[in-house]
Amino acid sequence: MAYLHTIDRERCKGCGLCVAVCPKDVLELDREANTKGYFPAHQARPQDCIFCAMCGVMCPDVAIRIEEVQDESAA
Repeated sequence: MAYLHTIDRERCKGCGLCVAVCPKDVLELDREANTKGYFPAHQARPQDCIFCAMCGVMCPDVAIRIEEVQDESAA
C-alpha cells in the first residue's frame, strides 16, 4: 500500500495542533505565509511519516488528507 499525505496550504491556519500531535516530528510550521497571512504546516521530514493520520484527525480546518493510492507496479 502506498499513501499520499497532502496539506492544503490555503486552508491551514497554522494553529500547530498537527505539529504537536505528530509522533515522528514530521510536521513544522512554514516560514512563508499563505495568501491569508497564516504560516501553514508542511512536511519537514516526509521520509519519517508513518501515515498514522493523527494530524488529519486533529486538524480543525480539515486541511490535511492522507489517501491510499494505487501502486502502479502491482497492476
